[in-house]
Amino acid sequence: MAQVSFKPNEDRVLVQAAPAEEKTAGGIIIPDTAKEKPQTGTVVAVGPGKKDEPITVAVGDTVYYGKYSGTEISLEGVDYLIMRNSDILGSK
Repeated sequence: MAQVSFKPNEDRVLVQAAPAEEKTAGGIIIPDTAKEKPQTGTVVAVGPGKKDEPITVAVGDTVYYGKYSGTEISLEGVDYLIMRNSDILGSK
């Protein structure tokens, strides 16, 4: 996980998505056009939160989010998702 010089606003969280699966459990290689968008990632940066809604995750946490959650952005050549804390379904 790389250090980024980006600070999300309010209740936003910057997530680096986990890489998509390259092979199935049976060893079949999945082409790029058929790969599923990952629904897990690692928190890279968090905002300060809102007055009545604190951020519930920390940098380094592995999080699960909805299939269409977040906005894709690219920082320093690396792709990230920026989403609201409420878009995160859970963490471990």
